[in-house]
Amino acid sequence: MGLSDEKDRIVINVGGTKHQTYRGTLRTLPGTRLSCLAEPDAPSHFDWDDKHEEFFFDRHPAVFAHILNYYRTGKLHCPADVCGPLYEEELAFWGIDETDVEPCCWMTYSQHREAEEALDSFGGGALLDLTSNEDQDPEFVTDPGDGVGDEADEMTRRLAQGYSTDIKARGLWGRWQKRMWALFEDPYSSKYARTGKTS
Repeated sequence: MGLSDEKDRIVINVGGTKHQTYRGTLRTLPGTRLSCLAEPDAPSHFDWDDKHEEFFFDRHPAVFAHILNYYRTGKLHCPADVCGPLYEEELAFWGIDETDVEPCCWMTYSQHREAEEALDSFGGGALLDLTSNEDQDPEFVTDPGDGVGDEADEMTRRLAQGYSTDIKARGLWGRWQKRMWALFEDPYSSKYARTGKTS
């Protein structure tokens, strides 16, 4: 019995982390990339290391642990510390349908889509270049004579330099994002911030 177990065992090196399982475990999800590793001719179709007798995949090892666990338990959970798009790419690579993600993890997995939709909804308005004070809300424009806004203006210009070419494509969010960064980086960058500091 030990010999047959040994023959059925398979080693998969993912991004430098070795995972061991059984060919029978990989066959639980037919039609996926991992199920193909259980086939006798798999070494000729995948990156096979004769010396170490293992398959190698240059993929995310921590995500793979969750994917392999899906084969073992029948439940696909999403790690909370991995962003949705990365997990989505890994599922696509391994040939796993995203609708198999457990209901308890669906919000974690799909929240990036809601964030992208929210950002897209801000993208409708035309923007002005943030490096000038023209047409900005008066509350965010500093008085040139008080000297307080000079540093904030310089910082805002530096922040906006790398983004000035694509800022119009970002919509309303792009306009407010730079101001919010300036507010947190330099609390004296607006009249509201200065008022909040003195009170």
